[in-house]
Amino acid sequence: MLLSQENNNMNRYLGALALSAALIIPVAVNAQDRETASQVDHSKDKRYYDKSGKDWHQWNSNEEHVYHQYLQDNHQKDRDFANANSRDRGDYFKWRHAHPDSPDKH
Repeated sequence: MLLSQENNNMNRYLGALALSAALIIPVAVNAQDRETASQVDHSKDKRYYDKSGKDWHQWNSNEEHVYHQYLQDNHQKDRDFANANSRDRGDYFKWRHAHPDSPDKH
């Protein structure tokens, strides 16, 4: 009888442990996913409005690469787009509309 009661208690503890694990694991995985997403560096992701094109340009690593290539091809001093004046930005946007990466990009 004592052995049967110990088995019953053991089964209850194992059942409670299994239930706890089943409830905690999805929460832990979800928290890990959020942590990974928040660690992505968005500090360079910006949007710039093109007045003449009347649209927005997403500034990302690809756009940064294309901009520096544009400066080199047009024999201009290398500088950050954020430091360019509005005329230079407008000239780049006009060029960019004429040289899209693909039909759906500017």
